[in-house]
Amino acid sequence: MLLKFAFQDFLEDRKFKNTTEANIQNYKVLLGGFVDYCQSNNILNIEEIETIHVKSYLRECQKKGNSASTIDTKLQRIRAFFNYLVEEGVIKKNVASRVKRQKEDIKINVFNDKQIQQMLSYYRGLKRREKSYFAYRGYMMILTLLGTGIRRTEIINLKWSDVDFENLTMSVYGKNRKKEIVFFTEKLAKELSAYNLFCKQHFKKLSEYVFVNRDNTQMTPNSIMLVFQNLQKKMNFSNVRVSPHTF
Repeated sequence: MLLKFAFQDFLEDRKFKNTTEANIQNYKVLLGGFVDYCQSNNILNIEEIETIHVKSYLRECQKKGNSASTIDTKLQRIRAFFNYLVEEGVIKKNVASRVKRQKEDIKINVFNDKQIQQMLSYYRGLKRREKSYFAYRGYMMILTLLGTGIRRTEIINLKWSDVDFENLTMSVYGKNRKKEIVFFTEKLAKELSAYNLFCKQHFKKLSEYVFVNRDNTQMTPNSIMLVFQNLQKKMNFSNVRVSPHTF
């Protein structure tokens, strides 16, 4: 079977299994790099690929400066691809299964109290001066991320109907689309309630989503990225990245 067709079939299978669009794009980029590598080395059929080709590709990635975690992620995508082909009966074994993951010492830099106060003070000042929705949204996003620990995708998809003010909980769909119940404090509940009232007054019609764009529509991964890129420029922290993941 031609490699390019096997790759297309795999992506269609992911779509059929309702894989998120973000993960589909991830497969296209990370697994697509391996497909391109094979084709550039005249390996056109899936049956021709051997373990040595997977290792050679990952070594090339290493030479280009890919970190151990990035190489491990690429290996995971390649393994998933070959697992699919084994399940479909296209090949008999997963040639990537014996390729070992790389080890890496991981240090996660986090915000200190002073940096958190600096970010909140920035949005408070912006709120007082401009009384804009964007200032209020940025302020509330930080409070919500800090107060709940939810992820970027979860905050994008958070709806007002998911927030239970009475029981101080919110329902989110975490990794693997599993529903999780997250608890929050009375202080955050009061802040969210006031923000809810502001949104009603500002937009006249409250969106079903807690955090929205200028036109009152749901935020996207790109729009939330721009929020934190702008905040990073304003804060200019030298030792920590300003992102939802860091919160």
